[in-house]
Amino acid sequence: MSESLPPEVQPEVQPEVQPETSAAVSNAADRNARTRQLLGMKGAETGETSIWKIRLQLMKPITWIPLIWGVLCGAASSGRFTWTLENTLIAAACMLLSGPIMTGYTQTMNDFYDREIDAINEPYRPIPSGAISIPQVMTQVWLLLGAGLAIAFGLDRWAGHEFPTITLLAIGGAFLAYIYSAPPLKLKQNGWAGNFALGASYIALPWWTGHALFGDLNWTIVLLTLFYSFAGLGIAVVNDFKSVEGDRQLGLKSLPVMFGVTTAAWICVLMIDVFQSGMAAYLIGIHQNLYAVLLILLIIPQITFQDMYFLRDPLKNDVKYQASAQPFLVFGMLTTALALGHAGI
Repeated sequence: MSESLPPEVQPEVQPEVQPETSAAVSNAADRNARTRQLLGMKGAETGETSIWKIRLQLMKPITWIPLIWGVLCGAASSGRFTWTLENTLIAAACMLLSGPIMTGYTQTMNDFYDREIDAINEPYRPIPSGAISIPQVMTQVWLLLGAGLAIAFGLDRWAGHEFPTITLLAIGGAFLAYIYSAPPLKLKQNGWAGNFALGASYIALPWWTGHALFGDLNWTIVLLTLFYSFAGLGIAVVNDFKSVEGDRQLGLKSLPVMFGVTTAAWICVLMIDVFQSGMAAYLIGIHQNLYAVLLILLIIPQITFQDMYFLRDPLKNDVKYQASAQPFLVFGMLTTALALGHAGI
């Protein structure tokens, strides 16, 4: 009678991969890559042929969300927003202005001026991949800018502004986007100036716009949101980790290039946590204690995810960290906005 081999020396039998399973996995991966490409996320691929999808890729829809949320925060901090149909539609128009239109303008122009560095860091982007021509890109820039200024002017008219606050905010935001991306200033060449400009664009500008639409924009709100924008600087730094090699080659002084990956990761999380905590302290100072406690409770899980993902490996876990931690940040912004509206700031 033959003896069986011991388990440790039994020949390994490889499971047979069914063609249907392999094809399904491949199709799922392809759909995921195309979705990431359409949203403007890392880990995409080339191959899109629809000009409208390519134009949407240039506008990076994934980046619209903070600006749309900022408008909501501004409406809340005004203390005058009510859930009527008219106000809801006007708020939606303001979100369209700050998100798809002006952010789309900014991202398209940034891709134009970043086409050389994207050829190194993100060759699948529409311009370096050759999916769209430069004249088509510039046409998109001007059309988005024109549409943004037209919507801003219409919102000023609706709000009854004698001084065109929202129109001037749109012009100022467009100028900031230009000097962020374009030489000779090209603010993004410096990790501090560029990321603060980006943080202010994420937080302060849409907040001011939403507040001005439904209330009276004042210096207290302006200064508080600029302070909060230092937390936005920390958010902006996260995006620099995917571009370290290209930034180094082209001489861009991003924080990961200047300080190294580990130190830059600590700068990133400390900017977010310290300035959010500063806002909580301010809320305590104006006797909005319940909102302050809620804000602190939102900061705690954020710190947990920073330790679990980002500080351990910022290059590998940047997307996972943003998906897990940033919801707490944006709800913290809304909590602060509600507190300011309740206090009548």
